[in-house]
Amino acid sequence: MDFYDEIGKMALGSRLRRLSDLLTEEASQIYALYNIEMQPKWFPVFYVLSRGEERTITEIAKEIGHTHPSVSQIVREMAKKGYVKEKKGKKDGRKNYITLSSAGQAIHAKIQDQYKDVGAAVENAMKTTQYDLWKGIAEWEFLLEQKSLLRRVQEEKKQRESAAVQIVDYQPEHAAAFRQLNEEWITTYFKMEAADYKALDHPKEYILDKGGHILMAIYEGQPVGTCALIKMDNDTYELAKMAVSPEARGKNIGWLLGQACIELARRTGATRLYLESNTILKPAISLYHKLGFKKITGPPSPYERANIQMEFILD
Repeated sequence: MDFYDEIGKMALGSRLRRLSDLLTEEASQIYALYNIEMQPKWFPVFYVLSRGEERTITEIAKEIGHTHPSVSQIVREMAKKGYVKEKKGKKDGRKNYITLSSAGQAIHAKIQDQYKDVGAAVENAMKTTQYDLWKGIAEWEFLLEQKSLLRRVQEEKKQRESAAVQIVDYQPEHAAAFRQLNEEWITTYFKMEAADYKALDHPKEYILDKGGHILMAIYEGQPVGTCALIKMDNDTYELAKMAVSPEARGKNIGWLLGQACIELARRTGATRLYLESNTILKPAISLYHKLGFKKITGPPSPYERANIQMEFILD
């Protein structure tokens, strides 16, 4: 079995590189066939300059989609061969412009037959294939411009890992994790306050016995996130003490906890959720907006760090 058939589509880049290497090697032989001394990697730069316009390295790089250092290196190699020359711009003397030398222009005249034969050969080869490779490449380039392959893989990773996260009710054995997860993020940005110690040291008395709830996110058997619903009155819970371990971020855990809290509050008959936060916690504020919370002006907060209040009206 061919290696690429075995490994599958995840080796797309390697397979394209293999094809590219094959075509590059044959391109070298084709140049030799026409007695043209040209390296395949020079061709995009050569072609742009063969139009007769003087161009800067930046302009060439932008047009052919290469990096500035890459084009700069190619220009140096072509200059050493005597195919290009640099000169100061007529309109802007601060810029260096690249043009074909007389030797480069001679290559341009000589290469025209090669253009015709290569173009015809590729066109005829494509006629024998079921799929149009040229159009396929263009489509892939468009797709990757809209969303990179890295971003697509990140999304798949998050979806797979988040599917393995369990949201469970708090149990006494979760006490240490509940405290640690919250203390970790609080002390990273702020300082622990009296209200924090009450909730984290005595979650049963301060939250659960008063009609509240605590949810824990479990990943690979370990508590990696938590969130509490603190009962304010018969209709309202405060969404509080949401924390996710830094090692577990990127698995959609905050979203899963928030959604679970909203559904739990809805099942208990609550009509409103309330929360307090700080605007320096941009990912958290973004999550609350995504969940459906809106900024409000509420009562004074017991927390010094709180500078924003938000609410979510349940259906």
